[in-house]
Amino acid sequence: MTEGRDADFYASDVAFTSSVKAMQARKGSRQAIEAMEKQRCWETRITRDLAEFIEAQTSVFLATASKSGQPYIQHRGGPKGFLKVLDEKTIGFADFAGNRQYISLGNLAENPKAHLFLIDYVNRQRVKIWGEARIVENDAELLKRLMPQRYRARPEQVLLFRVATWDANCAQHIPQRFDAPDVASTLTEQAQRIATLETELSRLQAETSRRESGL
Repeated sequence: MTEGRDADFYASDVAFTSSVKAMQARKGSRQAIEAMEKQRCWETRITRDLAEFIEAQTSVFLATASKSGQPYIQHRGGPKGFLKVLDEKTIGFADFAGNRQYISLGNLAENPKAHLFLIDYVNRQRVKIWGEARIVENDAELLKRLMPQRYRARPEQVLLFRVATWDANCAQHIPQRFDAPDVASTLTEQAQRIATLETELSRLQAETSRRESGL
């Protein structure tokens, strides 16, 4: 049973509201989802596998909403490791200077509810994380801990995300895409391999020609 909750509470209730459950019933999926709920499939803590997935990402989408419920999605990116798992309930990252609209920050100032959406196009995996987020300013030590080394960006503050629950989706309909640096590295390796094989082929052809000339 989830800490501080009764037996009728499921972690997935954060997403499956009464309105959502009514829609599931109307669309015919409620029975299957209810069976999943009883198995308590949704995690409330960051597992080792999830931590590895999070820290391998170079991109994340942060969803917030104003007090009145107006939604907003902001992309955040950086080198692998810019997202850091601080403990089994907390994800943190340095928030870099951007267009200075501060919509996400303004929303969080009045409504801490937030959502992280991570997608790995190479391996066709996606993870949805519900929780609450807050901005930490004027904490040089924490900012230094979260700032990626040698990354050319100006950090303004830290964002800490407290995980309520999370779920991983299947690979259906996720297009497979590859990052440009990975593609460039693969093409360079192939070019080097081709050059090596061409050199070896030239050597063998020259050796064969010499043998034939001696006959």
